[in-house]
Amino acid sequence: MVAACRPGCGACCIAPSISAPLPGYPAGKLAGVRCPHLTAELRCALFGRPERPAVCRDLQPGPDMCGESADEAMATLARWERLTAPGADAPQLPTANCQLEAPPQAEAEPR
Repeated sequence: MVAACRPGCGACCIAPSISAPLPGYPAGKLAGVRCPHLTAELRCALFGRPERPAVCRDLQPGPDMCGESADEAMATLARWERLTAPGADAPQLPTANCQLEAPPQAEAEPR
């Protein structure tokens, strides 16, 4: 498991949208836009400060999100953003290999 942010990454501060207000961005941040609080070293300038949004504070690095590289993390987060964007089709869940019976059809009443 990734225990800390990967140096030189910053994917979680660029790829996802943030709907919560940020200092200087009262309407949040659009997906794919670099957070204004991401430093040149790709670190959060609000880390550990009370004004850091809860969504940022609660997002924890891990192998599913971070992958093996910054590029992989960016691709994963961009995909998650597309899948969870308003109006996005719900992801299709794998189905078991089974047959379901169709409900009985009601007979039409004669006219």
